[in-house]
Amino acid sequence: MERESQLYAPVKALLVAQGYEVKGEVGAADLVAIRGDEPPVIVELKLRISLALFHQAVARLSLSDAVYIAVPKPEGRSARRGLKDNLALCRRLGLGFITVRDGRAEVQCDPGPYAPRKSKAKAARLLRAFQRISGDPNEGGATRHGIVTGYRQDALRCAAYLAEHGPSRGQDVARGAGVKPATTLMRDNHYGWFDKVSKGVYALTDTGRDGLIHWGDSW
Repeated sequence: MERESQLYAPVKALLVAQGYEVKGEVGAADLVAIRGDEPPVIVELKLRISLALFHQAVARLSLSDAVYIAVPKPEGRSARRGLKDNLALCRRLGLGFITVRDGRAEVQCDPGPYAPRKSKAKAARLLRAFQRISGDPNEGGATRHGIVTGYRQDALRCAAYLAEHGPSRGQDVARGAGVKPATTLMRDNHYGWFDKVSKGVYALTDTGRDGLIHWGDSW
């Protein structure tokens, strides 16, 4: 789709089928639809989603509560993810969302108040992640090596213990480093820092020693 005008006919047909009288380029609006004494429906037509489009649509809310944005329907996995995110944003802003593909307009959501349900499980995970991080290593953004997580800090504590004490049993690392899941962490070995030398005994790899150098100021 190369022109915004190609969006107009499908969106107009959708509204006309619902009993609206539709006209394009009315004042600053791309499309306005009227049905009886109801508030006008305003649709902003764009070839792609942008922050400017949302700014424009939100400004139209001063004229009517029935404001939609209309864009070509994207294709592909990443595009579908973007569509889902933009749909959530439209609902948050109280905007309607219309997509157009193959000459057919489809309403993804209508304007209206948005009250997302809170997830207690996600909130609990967020709090656990917060409590697991020591200090504030990501102040102002990521460190020069990346984001410091509580998991990485635990791995660094285990690595530091092994660097000082040599190959050790997981339970000794857990107690000495203050990391309860030390055995599981070293067994999973997500960073390649640990090497299992015998049953329940782990040693630090060269990669782990490098990790202590690179991330040494992060815990």
